Amino acid sequence: MAIDCILPLRSVIKPYRSMAKKSLGQHFLFDLNLTAKIARQAGELKGKQILEVGPGPGGLTLALLAYGACVTAIEQDERWLPPLQEMATVYPGRLRIISGDALAFNYAKIFNSGIEKPKIVANLPYNIGTKLFLNWLLCSPWPPFYESMTLMFQREVAERIIAKPGSPAYGRLGVLSGWRTRARIVFNILPWAFIPSPKVISSVVHIMPKANPLTCSAYALEQLTQAAFGQRRKMLRQSLKKLGGETLLAKVGINGQRRAETLDIREFTALANVL
Repeated sequence: MAIDCILPLRSVIKPYRSMAKKSLGQHFLFDLNLTAKIARQAGELKGKQILEVGPGPGGLTLALLAYGACVTAIEQDERWLPPLQEMATVYPGRLRIISGDALAFNYAKIFNSGIEKPKIVANLPYNIGTKLFLNWLLCSPWPPFYESMTLMFQREVAERIIAKPGSPAYGRLGVLSGWRTRARIVFNILPWAFIPSPKVISSVVHIMPKANPLTCSAYALEQLTQAAFGQRRKMLRQSLKKLGGETLLAKVGINGQRRAETLDIREFTALANVL
């Protein structure tokens, strides 16, 4: 569907352009060519269930609806409910608006009514983006309640999500993401595309969950990565001392003189299983 079909709806969002709150991590996109480009990264949208968190005045929401998606939008800021309700009247039956804190929801329950798994597509608020991603990444049971995630982060966070062992960005986020998903940066967005303009470049990341990740306790892996990368300049025998140190490492055959950024995901999951 051509994105031109939603251009007349610019009047819906125009009155709200200057109302973003930096304290809530809000940076809005009103360029419908860009929001359409983000939407397309999620693949086929017509008739598909979409979860969007932090829609704000609805720039991305409009693009998703224009491509035929059925959108469930979670919005905490009540100022954005009126423009979202206006969109719901234009696309009857295809926009469900839920008011509340995105960090407080049990998303599996929202989508447990027998409908297909949703795709998560969102320009996440900067102040809760990483936390939300980790909640979805570490959810139980696995495979998760969603089909895929297409999310916008600050470029630095995106690089940490896709980072491989030995790279400067490799850390806790890269291990946890690499354990359960396959992630890639699909494109970047420069600061002046947003209102208000952030001080950083943003990146859109497409994330596909693995059906059968390495068997491992999410809790144990969280503990290990937090300890290992919390003191990443130290040798593992020291950074993991409170979790068993040399004894723990010896059970997996890992040299205690190595540092966290040299371990691959298989080695981290092996340590987690011993722990």
